[in-house]
Amino acid sequence: MARKKPSILTLTPEQESEANRKIQRFMEERFELDLGSFEAAEILDLFTREIAPHYYNRAIFDVQTHLKERFESIESDLWALEKN
Repeated sequence: MARKKPSILTLTPEQESEANRKIQRFMEERFELDLGSFEAAEILDLFTREIAPHYYNRAIFDVQTHLKERFESIESDLWALEKN
């Protein structure tokens, strides 16, 4: 059996329960599939291990870009304060 990747996302038990309920509700409303809590937990596990890292990495990239722009702005402001 393949070894699972460690999850980069951890939820509180309450958040995990709520996510499982949302998965169950979505699957029922959208596809008329009645999932049990085990199946919903498996789907949540798949998303946290396989899909969440893409969103996490994108968020890190976006923050890096924002901070770079902000630091460049601060540097520019500091140069403007320099006395000749």
